[in-house]
Amino acid sequence: MTAAQPGAPPADGALTGGCLCGAVRYRITLPLVGRVSHCHCTMCRRAAGAVAVTWLTVRRAAFRLTGRPLTVHRSSDHGERGFCGVCGSPVTFWTRQDSDLIDVTVGTLDHPDALPAEEHIWTGSRLPWLHLDTHLPDRPADTDGGA
Repeated sequence: MTAAQPGAPPADGALTGGCLCGAVRYRITLPLVGRVSHCHCTMCRRAAGAVAVTWLTVRRAAFRLTGRPLTVHRSSDHGERGFCGVCGSPVTFWTRQDSDLIDVTVGTLDHPDALPAEEHIWTGSRLPWLHLDTHLPDRPADTDGGA
């Protein structure tokens, strides 16, 4: 299977996206909840194989899969991460602590340029050599790794 080619943004202003191979596709009905955030927690870094992961948050009811279902990994006692079972792309994070919300990786959007990051979270775990969007506010939260 080849990756889906992103087209123009939907006329209704919804967001669309998907995984690397195109098997998982989704549609998000706006508005977003909260800020678009660069997460520096250890768990996000390891789950994505990246130095930070940028997330957007929406109501769970606003996120709809339009392609293959996500494979889910329970990454903590209260959190689950959804990813493509074919190519492994990380797509979602959900926690029982905010059960009506879901986080979606901005990098999987068809048009990620439309949603620049607005803050850094879990900066207590930030890699000391990473200097990314230094003008944005930091939220250190906990330093033990995240959810």
